[in-house]
Amino acid sequence: MSAPVRRVVIVGGGSAGWMTAAYLSRALQQTATITVVESPTVSTIGVGEATIPNLQRVFFDHLGIPEEEWMRHCNASLKTAIKFVNWRAPAVNGLDNHFYHTFRVPPTVDGVPLSHYWFQRLDSGTQMSYANACLIEPPMLDAKLSPVHMDGRPVTNYAWHFSADQLVQYLQRFSTRRQGVRHIRDDVDGVILNHRGFVSTLKTRRGQLLHGDLFVDCTGFRGLLINETLEEPFVDMNDYLLCDQAIAARIPHDDDRHGVEPYTSAIAMRSGWTWKIPMPGCFGSGYVYSSRCTSQSQATRDFCELWGLDEQKIDLRNLSFRVGRNRRSWVKNCVSIGLSYCFLEPLESTGLYLIYASLYQLVKHFPDTSFDPVLADRFNHELEVMFDECRDFIQAHYVISPREDTPFWRANSHELRVSPNFMEKRETYEAGLALSTPTASADAYYSNFELELKNFWTNHNYYCIFAGLGHYPRRVLPVLRHKSESRATAASLFKEIANTQKKLLRTLPPMVDWLRHLHREHSTADALPHISGIPSP
Repeated sequence: MSAPVRRVVIVGGGSAGWMTAAYLSRALQQTATITVVESPTVSTIGVGEATIPNLQRVFFDHLGIPEEEWMRHCNASLKTAIKFVNWRAPAVNGLDNHFYHTFRVPPTVDGVPLSHYWFQRLDSGTQMSYANACLIEPPMLDAKLSPVHMDGRPVTNYAWHFSADQLVQYLQRFSTRRQGVRHIRDDVDGVILNHRGFVSTLKTRRGQLLHGDLFVDCTGFRGLLINETLEEPFVDMNDYLLCDQAIAARIPHDDDRHGVEPYTSAIAMRSGWTWKIPMPGCFGSGYVYSSRCTSQSQATRDFCELWGLDEQKIDLRNLSFRVGRNRRSWVKNCVSIGLSYCFLEPLESTGLYLIYASLYQLVKHFPDTSFDPVLADRFNHELEVMFDECRDFIQAHYVISPREDTPFWRANSHELRVSPNFMEKRETYEAGLALSTPTASADAYYSNFELELKNFWTNHNYYCIFAGLGHYPRRVLPVLRHKSESRATAASLFKEIANTQKKLLRTLPPMVDWLRHLHREHSTADALPHISGIPSP
């Protein structure tokens, strides 16, 4: 009989390593020793992290950590949407064009998503955009209001912005102090394989030998175990997505003067796009660009011009990344998590999602020391589908965009490789049919990770992007012309949404006020120093 896995060794720290340590230590309920061996010379880049709503339910609730606790320690704010700026066309005379991608799942009427009733009205001459007609959020986003009342009542689904380096520090303390995770600061200089070709022992620079049953590779783009040692090939996907470089910085911000935006911004540039992730007292920003379309020096000038920065006086990080995924994440007794497995540009805030979704699947398929290949095969299939679906959705932003004003945007329109799966979705949308409509309410959808994993990018997600970019179905869903009663019900919903928008503008607090309130309400003697940029009470 095969023995249980008793020793888990995680190589690499950062977000992937410490999320893995925290998640597995709780999931395995102290039945296995967990060791993190982390290079003392590698640091986490703290230029802002944007997330999606299931982070709390899937990750932090699993750890038993309340939202307000980790938020206080990570300079966190709330995120209600992504604001896409100038993706339809360049700004004209300083005026941008924009649309929102929110987390709210609009209702259905008689089994048909509200989006389709909106398009039927648009086809009849109504000029209101999809987001403004079907969603309660756009006016509150424009006004920089919190998605949560002062008493803690949320009005919509939301996610978070925070400092990645502070999250790593917090999870490291949580894992080592509360969960008993062993932490070794050392470099791995050698890997010993056993007669089966499995990893058995790591040799460190200081002479330690680390034995394990299961090894988790969190060494980032290097892929020390999965790529260098086990020689698993990396499937490059730069023909699907052109961006392969980034320039990033943390930029001070006057919250009192400008407020705090409750959304991530994705600002289209000449050769890519720039993220803006608002946090208390600062925002993280980075220009993600294609090296085949611009130089690093020109990208730096464009980025500094956008924010009015002096590149000689700001700490800029230059990043290169490989776009794609390993052929398999799990090979023999090694599982790659985070950047050692895959990378997608953070256009839809999927970075941390791909980590904790991988951890969820690892626990679901957790092996014993026989390492049944069926478990690994099923795990690898789940991750492959998850990654490729995310890749296709991110690619949709570029393929559908009408911009053709620079070589980068022209290449996106005419040169990208497009998957058959995405082409099928595009044809389905253009024919007027619904795409991947959830069979549950928004609350139930975001509460059931299995449901969400199987149906991650919904009809609403695609409508936000396609309609936001001015790409509409060829025709109204024909059956709607026969549903006068259903159209009347939808009309009532549109009026209800408009009334709710007005009410929220009157009742919700500004995001900056909610953050101050959060800090005051949850200040405790053992808390870390107060949130940067928020005055102490």
